[in-house]
Amino acid sequence: MNLDLTGKTALVCGSTQGIGRATAIELALLGANIVLMARNEQALKDTIAELATKAGQQHRYVVADFSQPDAVDQGIKSHLAQFPDIHILVNNTGGPAGGPLIEAKPDELTQTFHNHLINNQVLVQAVFPAMKQAGYGRIVNIISTSVKQPIVGLGVSNTIRGAVAQWAKTLSLEIAQFGITVNNVLPGYTQTARLESTIRMRAKTSGKTESEIAVQLEHEIPTGRFIKPEEVAAAVAFLCTPAAASINGINVPVDGGKTGSL
Repeated sequence: MNLDLTGKTALVCGSTQGIGRATAIELALLGANIVLMARNEQALKDTIAELATKAGQQHRYVVADFSQPDAVDQGIKSHLAQFPDIHILVNNTGGPAGGPLIEAKPDELTQTFHNHLINNQVLVQAVFPAMKQAGYGRIVNIISTSVKQPIVGLGVSNTIRGAVAQWAKTLSLEIAQFGITVNNVLPGYTQTARLESTIRMRAKTSGKTESEIAVQLEHEIPTGRFIKPEEVAAAVAFLCTPAAASINGINVPVDGGKTGSL
């Protein structure tokens, strides 16, 4: 099975913590050159220092705030002007604050739409020419199991994640002819700052302790434990390899079997 990414360059978004960071580390281990993208320059430098570096590998970073699509656009264009070859794009950014959809202000939906779908579109359009020319491209969007089963208390996130999933499926039909695949990875309850925030929110609204909420959530997972970021990263990395060339336009839950649908 060909898992070798030597000579390939991967742009990994939100890559200084959690799933994004774990994905960058995994792709580097498979031989890819990594371009990190996030807003905190010091965190980017720290992450660069943690990446495996084999002979010939070079890792770089782009500073961009995903709450500002224009900054993302400028950042990627500036990078590509010097280093045009990107073969892998991992779209990943933090989700919005929780709460019922009925209570969400319209601008919360608008901002989240820009943070996720608009930024994804900006980045895909920027890297597509190089992928097409190379005859090799992998676009993986880290979304949420909410695209299969809405998560109570995450109204805005459920809505926008669903839009991103449909965007990705449509894109997968349009550009597969050029050797470019588009897939979504759907993390379940993963040990990240996002999960900690969800636990705090549920504890606050239920009157239970955070420990009680954590135990309750773990009991909902057939494997009986939270997902590790590295486990999600492994799924993302596989979809980026030559071995996954015919896997296109799908949603891959990494959730310990929790999602109640096929």
